Amino acid sequence: MTVKNSPAEFASAFAQQLNRLPEKYSFSLAQRRNNVPLNRCSYSGRFAPSPTGPLHFGSLITAVASYCDARAHQGRWLVRVEDTDIPRIYPGSEDHILASIEAFQFDPDAEIIFQKDRLDIYESVLDQLKKEGLVYACQCTRKMLGSNAIYAGTCRDLQLDFQHQAIRVKVQDQPICFDDRLQGLHCSNLEHDLGDFVLKRRDGIINYQLAVVVDDYLQGITHVVRGADLLDNTERQIWLGQLLGYPKLSYMHLPLAMNDQGQKLSKQNLAHALDLTKAPELLQQAIQALGQPQVDLDRPEVMLKQAVTQWNVDLIPHGQQLCGTYL
Repeated sequence: MTVKNSPAEFASAFAQQLNRLPEKYSFSLAQRRNNVPLNRCSYSGRFAPSPTGPLHFGSLITAVASYCDARAHQGRWLVRVEDTDIPRIYPGSEDHILASIEAFQFDPDAEIIFQKDRLDIYESVLDQLKKEGLVYACQCTRKMLGSNAIYAGTCRDLQLDFQHQAIRVKVQDQPICFDDRLQGLHCSNLEHDLGDFVLKRRDGIINYQLAVVVDDYLQGITHVVRGADLLDNTERQIWLGQLLGYPKLSYMHLPLAMNDQGQKLSKQNLAHALDLTKAPELLQQAIQALGQPQVDLDRPEVMLKQAVTQWNVDLIPHGQQLCGTYL
């Protein structure tokens, strides 16, 4: 199932929608228009943290890998703060993200964007999907669904009003596969493994799956480098991108840094916040964790240049977990 519009027609119509949006939003209409990728770079990557807590060592590994891979391919590197789940934003975490980018002397090729400033864009895409009959309203609560991990399509044919309901996208009984640069071939049949999935929650929060797909397209992203904890999200994002007529992306999912309890480093597991006063030492450790040749301790900018020169994806440990433990 695909939308009837061609990618070019969709992009043109979508750009017209953006031009009609009011000026009240925090980023300019000209900036929005510039986000529509009329000329796509051969390599455009991104680092896209969520401000549900301060950045930790696992976040740094992702930032370093995405940055070095982009620069080694003479590509663009962007930073996007994925903060659509506004109630979960941890106080001060957005400031810590910005301070970390500065402390480690990363050099994004465009202004950092915040997804909570772009909610009108995601609503426009939802409207397009509604018109094409690719989504439907769902009244099911977590209590109603119980422990069922696979949605059975309970509301698919009820034709409920979209007001105050969750919005799910329809999936089909077909395999979706991609060849990950590190993890190899990865496949999922969304109908069997997941069912129709949520793009907008009942409380009005835009789901991560929708926002990331739309922004990757509008920012012209071609290569996604991120943690292996997001591996199972990829088929959903590929499916949604296909429905919208977006170009296919390249994926590389990095092995995760683990703590001494065998848990991935995460904000939920209380991973230590990056100590920005020790940026060179932490940067050196992150490069080493990625299996890359050692870089000399110096200013982070100099260290990153050396890491880019020596960058070799074949040296990154394979698998979904790094050996050793991290804080």
